Amino acid sequence: MGSSSEDRFEIAFFDLETTMPTGPGQGRAILEFGAILVCPRTAVELDSYSTLVKPADIFLHSFVSRANGITRNALASAPTFLDIADSVYKLLHRRIWAGHNIRSFDCVRIREAFEEIGKPAPEPKDTLDTFQLLRRSFGHRAGNMQMDTLANYFGLGEQKHRSLDDVRLNLKVFQSCATALLWESSLPEILTARFLEPDDVYIPAISAHLVPFYHDGTQPQRIQLFHKDSILQLSCTHLKVWFPINPNFPTLNFVVNAPPSLCRVLSECDVLAQKLSTDSGSSSKWWPMVTKRDNYPTVKLQIPAAKTGDGVYATEIYKKDSGTEQRLVFSKFDPAELAPLFTPGSFVDAFFSLDIYDYMQNAGIHLVAKKLVINSNL
Repeated sequence: MGSSSEDRFEIAFFDLETTMPTGPGQGRAILEFGAILVCPRTAVELDSYSTLVKPADIFLHSFVSRANGITRNALASAPTFLDIADSVYKLLHRRIWAGHNIRSFDCVRIREAFEEIGKPAPEPKDTLDTFQLLRRSFGHRAGNMQMDTLANYFGLGEQKHRSLDDVRLNLKVFQSCATALLWESSLPEILTARFLEPDDVYIPAISAHLVPFYHDGTQPQRIQLFHKDSILQLSCTHLKVWFPINPNFPTLNFVVNAPPSLCRVLSECDVLAQKLSTDSGSSSKWWPMVTKRDNYPTVKLQIPAAKTGDGVYATEIYKKDSGTEQRLVFSKFDPAELAPLFTPGSFVDAFFSLDIYDYMQNAGIHLVAKKLVINSNL
């Protein structure tokens, strides 16, 4: 199966089923090997190979209560690993290896199996561990990120714990995660538009993860904050404006009071994002979101300019009078026109995202307003 040794572009997803050690010093014997070759350009399965494998010491291993259903009788007529070693070598050598938790388990066990029969082990061009990759890019929205948990999350059925079935399931999970991340990146305003009030945020459910950054080629990844399995976005009502927009500043922002519930959420976000930033190699100075002015906690809300579309500002701005909201329309980018709307002592309802930045040795989290409602009768 597969292509010549000079053109081994396919990704080899493979999986092993093994015995479970029942005593000290007992190793794992391979019971089944399964693999598929996948085109990296189309993510399509090109070929497959699977076989049961009879351990050399078959009667020394326990087969009780195995989830995969492989029995000693089923292995009686199966080939040994020595019998299939050449086929496995040709399949894996000089290809990219892929699998779930492959680095700590399958790769190790394959090399041990070749060592046990006195043959050189295949070597990969590179290794793609989907457990590690998805944990970084997809976060923990699917729980512990084990294969059965991910399969259940995407509605792909149960993990069968048979090698060929599991590698095909692995590919489907990987495709589903990639699709979800691409959709979220392409349509963030639609797919991640849920805003939580601070009192509805369960602090232990906040997490920070590195995710792909599709819109800017300067950074392959960025930090994203999550609440459970969704991107964290917040809404707060009746925020008092402390300092208005300064039309002379290049960035449009204004300062509002920060109620205690919001401070608790933002403080946890700062801690998690700063730690991940530092762990990822950043040495930038971290600026916390909440600052005290006249001994009162405050935050800045940013109004970005629109990059595309019909609007001038990326933020939707409304004015509310007697319970009715009316969207304000602006014909040009004019900070001086915005400034009178956000005067000290006025109140706004704010819906905002938490965007992590790291620029010129300064890092932190911008609170970017997606929607602002100016309360004219308060």
